[in-house]
Amino acid sequence: MAESSTVARPYAKAAFEFARDHQALQAWSQSLSLAAQVAGNSEVGERVLNNPRLTAEEKTRLLLDICGEESFDEGVSNFLRLVGDKGRLAALPDILDEFESLRAQEERRVDVTIVSAYELDDGQQNVLAEALKKRLNREISITTQVDRELLGGVILRTGDTVIDGSVRGRLQRLREALTA
Repeated sequence: MAESSTVARPYAKAAFEFARDHQALQAWSQSLSLAAQVAGNSEVGERVLNNPRLTAEEKTRLLLDICGEESFDEGVSNFLRLVGDKGRLAALPDILDEFESLRAQEERRVDVTIVSAYELDDGQQNVLAEALKKRLNREISITTQVDRELLGGVILRTGDTVIDGSVRGRLQRLREALTA
C-alpha cells in the first residue's frame, strides 16, 4: 500500500490551488481541519471508514453528516465527495498536513519548535523569533518545549531542519570526534 503522505499530496495540492484561486485558504483550512479531526477519530474510523458493508458514497455522506455539511461551502463538500469516491477518507489527516504545509509556503510562514533546558521568557522568544525571521526571511510562529536533559542551549526544529545548539549536543559531537 502506498505511503499515506504520497496518497495525500495530490489531493492537498488540488485543494490548495482551488482555495488559493478563490481566496479562501483560511476557510478551507478550518473545514479540512474539522473533516480530518472527524476522520481521524478512532470510533469513526472503526464504525464508518473501515466498514466493508458501507459504500464509498455512504461513508462520505456519514462523514458529512457528522461534520455538519452546512458548515462547509460547496467547494469543500465537493472535494470531500471526490476524496470519498476514491476511497481516501482515511487520508484526510495527511491531506490536511500537506495542505497546511503548502499554505505556510504561500504565506511565507514557518513553524519553529524551540526545545530548551529551561522555560524561555517572552523577551528570549522574541529575540530568537527576530533572528530566525531575518535568517529565513519568513514570518515565524514559535512553539516552545522544555527538556531538562539538554543542560543548556537550545534545539531549533523547522520542518526537516534541526539546529542543535544544546550543550548535550555539543558534548555528544565532542565525544564522537575524540573516539573517531
